[in-house]
Amino acid sequence: MTAPERRLAAAYAGCEHLARRHYENFPVASRLVPARLRPHVAAVYAFARTADDFADEGSRPPAERLAALDAWSARLAAAAGLPTTGRDGGRELLPPETDAIFLALGDTMSRCGLPASLFEDLLSAFRQDVTKSRYASWDEVLDYCRRSANPVGRIVLRIAGCRDDRLDASSDALCTALQLTNFWQDLERDGRRGRLYLPLDECAAAGANLADLAARRLTPAWRLVLGGAAARTAALFDAGRAVCDAVPGRLRWELRLTWLGGRRILERLEQAGFDVFRHRPSLGAADAPRLAWRALAWRRAT
Repeated sequence: MTAPERRLAAAYAGCEHLARRHYENFPVASRLVPARLRPHVAAVYAFARTADDFADEGSRPPAERLAALDAWSARLAAAAGLPTTGRDGGRELLPPETDAIFLALGDTMSRCGLPASLFEDLLSAFRQDVTKSRYASWDEVLDYCRRSANPVGRIVLRIAGCRDDRLDASSDALCTALQLTNFWQDLERDGRRGRLYLPLDECAAAGANLADLAARRLTPAWRLVLGGAAARTAALFDAGRAVCDAVPGRLRWELRLTWLGGRRILERLEQAGFDVFRHRPSLGAADAPRLAWRALAWRRAT
């Protein structure tokens, strides 16, 4: 193995280590992902996870968080062989593993034919998390999901060699459903950051008072809003089932378990009346047998 090959292998290994050490509800580059795809999925995860941490870094003022995201965008452009547009003044804010992440990501983008635009969509959503904390309507919420979640699914499909408009549409539905489920699951956590992803027009129509939510009071009005949001989320899960059947090989099982895990979280939220102030539902080791059984008993979407 040559020195450049060793550096690239070490870079991918670092990305996989980062993916394994972060807590997630849903599997990331697990053993169900074919081995040839796993390093590429981990490189994408390392890029997105690190950028998301910039947006959520509470100890930095917003201007520094945005500068770090701009510098991340410039590194992305360089990895893709595109002009950096001069937005790289925040390089000193980037973590020490930056070079390794972009060494792996650049190789993944080249080998898998991944457009930089999908990654830029992710960065635009992370920037929005720094500057926007309220959403007026479902159109605004879903536009955020279009940029914060849907690119990940499309990237994974392309890494797997799948390029099909129908699969993209089904993947978008699944990714949006997962993102929305995470919003309802993290209602209390996001509230501590001053964020709310429920559409304000529906909150107002139901008579849901923001002061009650800030005081950790889940009133009947808020349960009504969250019940409607959960129904919309469940419909998106239904629309996203098809992609779980269409991808090749072991990746199919990864997506099925991801779908089942997200749907299980949504079920628990509904069963608890959405009271995440008392308990935040999550998946644990005890859920593995149930999810595995459901995956084995899976019926193809029609």
